[in-house]
Amino acid sequence: MEINDNIFPPKPQVAETQQNNLTRSLFSLLLYGVLFYFLFDQNIAYIAALLVVLLIHEFGHFAAMKLYNYQNVRLFIVPLLGAFVSGKKHSVSQKQMSIILLAGPVPGIIIGTILYMIHKSDPNETIKMLANVFIFINIFNLLPIYPLDGGRLLENLFIKNNHGIRLVFTILSILLLITLITLSGNIIMVIIPAIMIFELINEIKNQKIRDYLDGERIQYHIEYENLPDKNYWLIRDCILFSFQKKYGAVPPGKYEYSIIEAMLMQHVMKVLRPEFATDMSVFQKVLFLLIYVFFLIGIPITLFIMYY
Repeated sequence: MEINDNIFPPKPQVAETQQNNLTRSLFSLLLYGVLFYFLFDQNIAYIAALLVVLLIHEFGHFAAMKLYNYQNVRLFIVPLLGAFVSGKKHSVSQKQMSIILLAGPVPGIIIGTILYMIHKSDPNETIKMLANVFIFINIFNLLPIYPLDGGRLLENLFIKNNHGIRLVFTILSILLLITLITLSGNIIMVIIPAIMIFELINEIKNQKIRDYLDGERIQYHIEYENLPDKNYWLIRDCILFSFQKKYGAVPPGKYEYSIIEAMLMQHVMKVLRPEFATDMSVFQKVLFLLIYVFFLIGIPITLFIMYY
């Protein structure tokens, strides 16, 4: 039986935040440095170098997003775990996303290489330490592990639209991260694979919702701003049925706002899959892959040969 569209109230609107993002980011950066100093007993110069490298890396992502007209671009710093840049765009391009992902680690590796050359011609331990931090942090970020930039780049180039392969890739990434964390002895970092496992379980459930929506011909390949009110409430019902333990207090089929509507709205956004423009030829994908391999492997090998 056809559901009357008139029974669906307007979908909730995304609230515009007025928080001072710069102030919040600077405070988070300061907290990052303080915690790193007390927990890992590192000297001030090393921590300052780490924060500079972190900021330059994320500014690369930030600048590339701005270049491609992403909206609401923001820098978030998570004490001890790192930082990330977020932004929104109605049409996401595979080529643009590849450039955005490389715009973080590539400048840092280039800067680190230049610093090594300066150190070689005029030895200076501070410059060498800074070069080491630039190279290590950014090379680590290029490892083919999700959610690092290298893993996200490979996903973007080859497996973005294949849910099954993406799941396998994510599982392998979790196992590799756990292995690296175990070898490093940095137990605090186990938070990252723990979050990834939680998100993986949720994504499997979300994909089942998308499969159901496909069968019912309910459009979800769309930005939230363009989502019809009816589709919002139908997707919301699917979420309530699939995540009963999480949202058990909210009954499905009752189309009125709940006290946790903001949380449900965010979950609806996670289910949505806006169209992804696969605008890269095979040649372009191979070119980006070669650039990736050059910065991940070629430069470290070259530096090793030069200095050791």
